[in-house]
Order: sequence, then structure tokens, then C-alpha cells
Amino acid sequence: MKMGKIFVLSSPSGGGKTTIRKHLLKQCPLVYSVSWTTRPPRQGEKDKKDYLFVSERAFKRKIEKSEFAEWTRVLGNYYGTPKQFLEKEIKKGNVLLEIDVKGAKQIKRKYRKQAVLIFIAPPSLRELKKRLENRKTENRKEIAQRLKLAYQEIEQINKYDYLVINKDLKECTGDIKAIIRAEGCKL
Repeated sequence: MKMGKIFVLSSPSGGGKTTIRKHLLKQCPLVYSVSWTTRPPRQGEKDKKDYLFVSERAFKRKIEKSEFAEWTRVLGNYYGTPKQFLEKEIKKGNVLLEIDVKGAKQIKRKYRKQAVLIFIAPPSLRELKKRLENRKTENRKEIAQRLKLAYQEIEQINKYDYLVINKDLKECTGDIKAIIRAEGCKL
């Protein structure tokens, strides 16, 4: 039996990965693995749909029990992918993860044959800054931290299988759908 693929979407904060993920889930036969996080929900985010929001104590217990396929700490908050769910779902079909570059490296190391890493880049860092400012979820200091982190993440592009520029949402989503189709044809 052929195992499903793990399609990993990564981008700097404000790069569009959440919006693209939502579009892909409407258009492709993918199961989304909801990440756990210790950060507070943003406006409009729903628990167990966008993230599973948990305490730091609960998250650390899961780390101790090795219950994450990957986990990382970003700007003081923990994020992780539940291992049991991921391993159950890739036996049935394709899974979509929306995770950062550190988590993507862990997934590639642990699930080499199934993992397909897709980096979504903004058209420019100026555009990324504008997107972060427009969403009004971070203050100036947090935006500066996210831009600094974006530079570090962009330096990791060579670790990815694909690079897609998110200048236009429809085009970017179409490019990723083409990647998913092509990966499904691989022997």
C-alpha cells in the first residue's frame, strides 16, 4: 500500500501560508494536522480548528512523552505537530502541515520519503513588512522580531523541495496544487 505524502507549508509570518492552507483544503483531498501551541489565539482563530491552544505545562508533558512529530519554540511560544495523528493519517492519504522551518527540518529528517517541503516566500521583505503591519496583530517591536526571524527563515530555503512566491493568492495556490498533483504521480 502506498503511503500518503506530508505536504509542509512554511513561510515567514505574514507570508500567506494560513490563507493558502485554507484555500488548499477547500480544493484538494488533504487532511490538515492541527498544531498545538502555547501562544494565545489571535482574533478570529478557533481552538481545535486553527490551533489547539494549550498551557506551557501541558505542552511540555507532551514533549516529555515524545508525542510530537516535530516541535519548536518561536518568539517564546511552543508549537508542535501531534505524532499519533500524523502517522495515522499518512497511512490513509495526504496530510498538510503549516509549520516553521525548524519543524520542517524535523519532519524531513523523520519522514524523509513522505515529506514534501514547500517554502512560500513573499515577493519582497518590504511587502512582508506591509502585510504584518496591515494585519494589526503585532506591535512594532513584535513586527521587528518577526522580520528578523524572516531573514533567518529565508536563509533556509535551500533545505526545501519547492519555492513558491506569494505575489498573487490564486497563482500561488495553483502552483502548490500543481506540486501536490506532481508528487502524487511519483513512483
